[in-house]
Amino acid sequence: MIEIEIQNETHQTQQRLRFAVVPRIGEGLRLREPDGMWASYDVLDVWYQQADFGNVWIPFIHVRMTPGEAAQQPHFDGFQFKKEPQPFTI
Repeated sequence: MIEIEIQNETHQTQQRLRFAVVPRIGEGLRLREPDGMWASYDVLDVWYQQADFGNVWIPFIHVRMTPGEAAQQPHFDGFQFKKEPQPFTI
């Protein structure tokens, strides 16, 4: 497993997740939103930085919510809106 730091442009957050492979630019990911729901994200950038120890390179990815997914996000004036849980479909 490869531990990758994900920098989320949509929510301005960072998190570390484990992947079997490093995603490529343009690929899509399903990540959990802060409200617990799943959403689609596009990989904008992939880069590597050398670790403080040895000759090890750590991958980083920069993601943004998929435009179609962002359009489906309801926005209300100051109210928290909870979506109905939906099964993951391919």
